[in-house]
Order: sequence, then C-alpha cells, then structure tokens
Amino acid sequence: MRESVQAEVMMSFLVSDELSFRIPVELRYETSDPYAVRLTFHLPGDAPVTWAFGRELLIDGVGRPCGEGDVRVTPVDPDSLGEVLIRLQVGSDQAVFRSSTAPLVAFLDRTDKLVPLGQEGSLADFDAHLDEALDRILAEQGAG
Repeated sequence: MRESVQAEVMMSFLVSDELSFRIPVELRYETSDPYAVRLTFHLPGDAPVTWAFGRELLIDGVGRPCGEGDVRVTPVDPDSLGEVLIRLQVGSDQAVFRSSTAPLVAFLDRTDKLVPLGQEGSLADFDAHLDEALDRILAEQGAG
C-alpha cells in the first residue's frame, strides 16, 4: 500500500501589495500522520521551510475562509474558487502565499483516495504513534 502522496505546486509569495514572486511548494501527505498535510516552501536564498497543519483546514479553506491563529486559508473569490490565499503567522511575522485552487484540489483528492476523510482514526499505526507520543509527553512533564 502506498503510504504518502506528494505534489509540487507553484505559488506566489506575496511580499507586499506591489511585490510577489513565484516559488515551488512541495505538498506532502503521509499515512503516518493522517490528519495533517505538510507544505514545504522553497524560498530563494533560504533553507526550505515546512509547515504542517490539518488536512481538513486546507479542504475547507478552498471554499470558505478557515483557520484561526497561525494558519488561515481563504479563497480569493468564494464565487469562482479559482485561487486561494494561505496565511502563515509566527508572532507578528506573517507570510502570505497565493495558489491556484486546481492543483490543491487534485492533491487533496489523491490524499482522500489514500485515506478517506473521516477514516484517519482507523489507521492502527497512527494510534500507536499517538500513544507513544503521549507517554513521552507525560514522562517529560513528570520529570520536570
């Protein structure tokens, strides 16, 4: 069984109202973390930066404004669904990316074929990894 889905999408990095440039962004989905998608941004002159956030946030954000806090996904025009804005924020710093919706939907469709939405919890390996992670967190809290 295939365990991941990958795609590369060209997005516009919106530096300001007057300045933007196209960058490659790698989209990745893995059955080992079935609730998340990872976007790796390849900015010129910098090391790649990877953000992980909920697959459902990306799915919902294609059609309507979604997200709170560090990640927000919003259609540019909810009536046409042609482009989407992805806003990533750390403290007061924010990065905004614009992408055509079509390659995101194609990627999300492939993730759904690998793990249908709502079936993420049925992956036994995920539950085992979650239990291990929770045990480590509890052990660290008990030691601290």
